[in-house]
Amino acid sequence: MGTFILKRLLHMIPILLGVSLLTFLLMSLTPGGYLQSLRQNPQISAETVERLLAKYHYDKPWYVQYLYWLKNAAQGDFGYSIQYKIPATDLITARLWNTFLLSLFATIVAWCIAVPLGIWAAVNKDSLVDRACAMVAFVGLSVPEILLALLALMFAAATGWFPIGGAQSSRYDELTTLQRLWDRAHHLVLPVLVLAASELAGIMRQMRSNLLDTLRAEYVTAARAKGLPEGWVIYKHALRNAINPLLTIFGYSLAHLLSGAFIVENIMAWPGLGRLTIEAYTAKDSMLVVDSVVMATALLIVGNFVADVMLAWSDPRIRLKE
Repeated sequence: MGTFILKRLLHMIPILLGVSLLTFLLMSLTPGGYLQSLRQNPQISAETVERLLAKYHYDKPWYVQYLYWLKNAAQGDFGYSIQYKIPATDLITARLWNTFLLSLFATIVAWCIAVPLGIWAAVNKDSLVDRACAMVAFVGLSVPEILLALLALMFAAATGWFPIGGAQSSRYDELTTLQRLWDRAHHLVLPVLVLAASELAGIMRQMRSNLLDTLRAEYVTAARAKGLPEGWVIYKHALRNAINPLLTIFGYSLAHLLSGAFIVENIMAWPGLGRLTIEAYTAKDSMLVVDSVVMATALLIVGNFVADVMLAWSDPRIRLKE
């Protein structure tokens, strides 16, 4: 298992290098830039702009800039955000944490609801319960996240039950520890539900399909023929094999959640990595764009890594093939 994990960790390095290099190349092809826009500001002298260009190596070719960035990133320094005028590491850490919280709780909500519903629908195939679950899945897959986010904002504005935008209230620093936890949780509810909705539908359908296929297997028929209770047959024999494919798609579900988080964050004003990336790109803060994309990729890779480890732990044949 240790060798399997080490190989998966080593696979991360070329992926991150390739993503960062490609992002640098694409940003270099984008016309204009934050410092170039400062030239149009009459309050900033041309000498100041030239000094800033030289300081952050923007006066050099993109591949030279990339080498400087790579050298500093290897030492834990991801550069300086010229838009926000603070180190990019400090800025990304806070936004990355917000995106992580949003994706984590959306994952927990989606899986904790979808897996039991999928099992319930499979066990009660063609019943009213199964049809109700199918309707929930159809709605979840059909309604775009953009529309769900807008409807959630309208609901929050109409009822006043939930805050609109932000990760905390304006009086957050004055609150006690328990009040701060409640305040953060209160701000998380709507973005988490919106983000988890479509993912929940897909996982539920996959769980139902896997369990139905497994219940038709010969070893399940043999277990029933031995007179074992139906609940024991389902949860002890069939469920483990039915849930293995879900572990495989866990990484893909995290990728979907991250891409959905970019949409949800920008519509619902959640201060996460997706919103930061859009703001940085709009301001042509190229260094911050690269950092944000690399961090988002790292989150995605970690999700796939966790999925691989879970699958290898559940099914030893996976790690024996490595």
